[in-house]
Amino acid sequence: MNFTRFPRRPYLNGPTPIEAMPALSRALDSKVNLYIKRDDLLPGAAGGNKTRKLEFCIADALEKGADTIITCGAVQSNHCRLTAAWSAKEGLNCHLILEERVEGSYKKEASGNNFLFELLDVKSIDVVSCGSDMMAEMTKKAEALSAQGKTPYIIPGGASNAIGALGYAACAEETMNQLNTLGLAIEHIVVPSGSAGTHAGMVVGMTGMNTNIPVSGVNVSRTKDVQEEIVYTLAQELAAKLGIKAGVDRKDFVCFDQYVGPGYSIPTDSMVEAVKLFAKTEAILLDPVYSGKAAAGLIDLVRKGHFPEGSNVLFLHTGGSPALFAYLDTFRA
Repeated sequence: MNFTRFPRRPYLNGPTPIEAMPALSRALDSKVNLYIKRDDLLPGAAGGNKTRKLEFCIADALEKGADTIITCGAVQSNHCRLTAAWSAKEGLNCHLILEERVEGSYKKEASGNNFLFELLDVKSIDVVSCGSDMMAEMTKKAEALSAQGKTPYIIPGGASNAIGALGYAACAEETMNQLNTLGLAIEHIVVPSGSAGTHAGMVVGMTGMNTNIPVSGVNVSRTKDVQEEIVYTLAQELAAKLGIKAGVDRKDFVCFDQYVGPGYSIPTDSMVEAVKLFAKTEAILLDPVYSGKAAAGLIDLVRKGHFPEGSNVLFLHTGGSPALFAYLDTFRA
C-alpha cells in the first residue's frame, strides 16, 4: 500500500510496542496466548489511537490552508483531546462540539479529558443534546468562524472518514512488519469498534496485504448489524482510496455487541472487571468507554472458548486512560 500519495504529518515516533500478556492469560486460566498492541503509547497529550488518524486529517487541513480545526465527540472524548493536542502543536485554533449522550453528563469542572481541554487551550466548547446532527452543528460553527475571517476545517467524530482511516491501514502494515520481524504468528486481532475508522482501517490494511488474519470488533455503542454496516461502508471508501482493486468482503466485518451494556459510556460490571484485571496483572491502564468494554469482550470470548486452544490473539489498545479520572465513583463503588 502506498501512503506517500496522501498528505501526512510526522506525529509517530516509530512503531508502538507489541507485548505479550502472560499474567493476564494465566489469570483467565486460558490456553490462549494474549498479546497487546500498545497504541495507548502513541505521542500526543496522554496518547491514544486518534494520533494515527490525525496524521492524515490535520495534514489535509494544512494543505487546504486551514487555521482552525472543528471536531466533535462525547463529553469525555479522547478524539477531541488529541485533536486539541495536535492543533495546539500545529498552531491551529481548535473548537469542539460535545454531544451529551447521557443526560446531565457534561460538567465543565469535571476531571479527565474535560480538564485537559482547558489545558490544551480549546477556543470554544458547545454542548449539544443526544442525537443532535453533529455535522450540521460543526458546519454551523464553521460558518460563524468563516464570517470572522477564519479558515476552518471540519474533522468528523473520531476522525473516522476515509482520510483518517488511512492511519489504521498504515497501522495494519506496521503491525504485520512487527509480527514478521518477531516471528510471531497471530491468529486473530480484536479491536474496539466505535466511530469505525480504526476497525475499518485495520481490516482494509490486513486485506490489502493478504494476511488472512481476521479482525473482530467489540462494539462500544450500537447493535451488531448497524455497526457492521457502518464499518463495512467506510472500509469500501478506504479500499477505493488506497486503490485496492479486489475491494473488501462483507463477511470480514464482524462485531460483537454483547458488551455495550445500557449504552455508550455507561459503565458495566464486565468493563470494571476488565480494567482492574489489566491493571493488576499487566500494569496496563484501559479506559472505561472504549478499551475497557473491548477488553471485556476479549476476556469473555477467551473464557467461552471462542479462540482455539494454543492460538495467539492480539488486542489493539486504543488508549484513553485520562477518562478513568472522570469515573472514580464507578471503580470505588
